[in-house]
Amino acid sequence: MSHTIQGFSKLSKEEKINWLTQNFLSQNPQAESILKQYWNTDSNLQQLHDEFIENTVTNYYLPLGIAPNFVINNKTFAIPMAIEESSVVAAASKAAKFWMSRGGFKAEILGTEKIGQVHFIYSGAESELKALFEASKAELLADLKPLTQSMEKRGGGITGLQLISKTEALEHYYQLHVTFETLDAMGANFINTCLEQLSESWQRIFASWSSKTENTTLQVVMSILSNYVPGCVVRAEVNCAVGELSEADGIDPQEFAEKFVQAVRIAEVEPYRAVTHNKGIMNGIDAVVLATGNDFRAIEAGAHAYAAKDGLYSSLTHAEISNDQFRFWIEIPLALGTVGGLTKLHPLVKLNLEMLGNPSAPQLMEIIAVAGLAQNFGAVKSLTTTGIQKGHMKMHLMNMLNLLEATKTEKEQAISHFKTHKVSHNAVQQFMEGLRNTVEK
Repeated sequence: MSHTIQGFSKLSKEEKINWLTQNFLSQNPQAESILKQYWNTDSNLQQLHDEFIENTVTNYYLPLGIAPNFVINNKTFAIPMAIEESSVVAAASKAAKFWMSRGGFKAEILGTEKIGQVHFIYSGAESELKALFEASKAELLADLKPLTQSMEKRGGGITGLQLISKTEALEHYYQLHVTFETLDAMGANFINTCLEQLSESWQRIFASWSSKTENTTLQVVMSILSNYVPGCVVRAEVNCAVGELSEADGIDPQEFAEKFVQAVRIAEVEPYRAVTHNKGIMNGIDAVVLATGNDFRAIEAGAHAYAAKDGLYSSLTHAEISNDQFRFWIEIPLALGTVGGLTKLHPLVKLNLEMLGNPSAPQLMEIIAVAGLAQNFGAVKSLTTTGIQKGHMKMHLMNMLNLLEATKTEKEQAISHFKTHKVSHNAVQQFMEGLRNTVEK
């Protein structure tokens, strides 16, 4: 029996679900009701969600949590976080509270430059191509004016245009490398539209180039923005006297600070550790990126590329002790938007941005970098003191109890029991079995 279909996108949502359940979920009589139970009862709101993407059949929920008590540049925030992983919101909240009485977080923008490229193959002499580019650069920029003038009026636009040879890496490969300032927009559509116009202009100019050598060819392969934005970077940090770290789980503050710095240095030199270390940072960052309607895949890709910018994949955070001062900081590229995309469409995204004071894109960069730093502080603090599993498994306990279909009373008894006992799946299962056997008797 064939499970392929023609014209699936033209089916209604009901028809899509019918086809899906008949062909791929026929053994599950609850499949249709599971899909439909996540539909919003407000038909207009549901239609809005349906039209975000293609071939929609239902909504997929993530919990939206709040991490309060973040003091950033002397202003207090409650940060929304959309994530499914236990202990992330708790760790961020705990770190925020810890630093609230130690001066809070400081953040600053180091740059807001975005990048796009026209990739092309050219078969002639490089010197001739450079001459053509220099002679036609003003014309190329003039052709872009109708697209950039609105952005320019607001202070943005194209900030640079270069011809770059990449022939050492790939034969005949060149690019037009363009830098942009897109203000409060993430800018993907603006950048890509400009690049496609630039591509058209460049090919037209080449075609009419009277000085080109016979049989010289130029072929544009693609025109696309880059999600690697090393010029769109924010720094966030915390610092205090080493002695002020005395509340770090009862450990001597000097010992805690030295062990913490050593843990970060290990992540700086050991890629196996750095990947997990940075994954923890991205727990905090992605959760806020999602909650504010931004593209977490782009942020992830750019952050990990930045972590490898010096030739070795390394930690995105750094720590030091200098003159009896403990300092912990992050520098990370974050290409974000607070206008366009879902920011004005998704009701929860709009509410979350309002919760943050309707920040500009640079302000949101600062907030999100702080969330990543806080998350990493909480993780490294746990790793170097109590161990990561103690807190994480306590948070994961509720998931295990739900998996075992525990009642409210059983959950209360389990939570009380595991306040003084080690949490593991086997231990929880045995506790529940014992509890239920006692009730049956």
